[in-house]
Amino acid sequence: MLEGHFLLSSGRHADRYFQCAKLLQYPDRAAAALQPVAARIKTDIQAGNLELDAIAGPAIGGIIVAYELGRQLGLPAFFTERDDAGNMSVRRGFEVRRGARILIAEDVITTVKSSGETARALEALGARIAALACIVDRRSPGVQAPWPLYPACTVNVANWEEESCELCKKGLPWVKPGSRVRAQSIS
Repeated sequence: MLEGHFLLSSGRHADRYFQCAKLLQYPDRAAAALQPVAARIKTDIQAGNLELDAIAGPAIGGIIVAYELGRQLGLPAFFTERDDAGNMSVRRGFEVRRGARILIAEDVITTVKSSGETARALEALGARIAALACIVDRRSPGVQAPWPLYPACTVNVANWEEESCELCKKGLPWVKPGSRVRAQSIS
């Protein structure tokens, strides 16, 4: 977790940022972090409360999460990504069977926006969204997930629309972390 003033991919501002890529770079730690999520999903499958055919993660944050959950659950996993027009789509020859029950896997959810974009791309191909899983659920009060949710952890972190951002009001400059942060060498 990083502290500062961040512009999130949702367009909202926050005082803390969860850089899950730093966790996911270690396969053993990714497996351990997602094991409780996979266990809850397995329990619901065995109880007849959930049926899954595959897992899809929105690029880029959901790719490793989807593949690790797929490995632990014994299900195929793939990802959605933006096309040349900026729309979330299924590419690279991945096939989605009509009626397939899909779990969407994310690293962090705040507004459920990228999950919704992924859902629309999958539903356009005839899939049904069965559930949503994530490492960090940092939704604001009132933001609902339209599917059953399986988070590894839930945290309360302040986040604001730009016009009501407490940090902007203080004149603090923001940074856009994530895929735009350059690698650093360490000694």
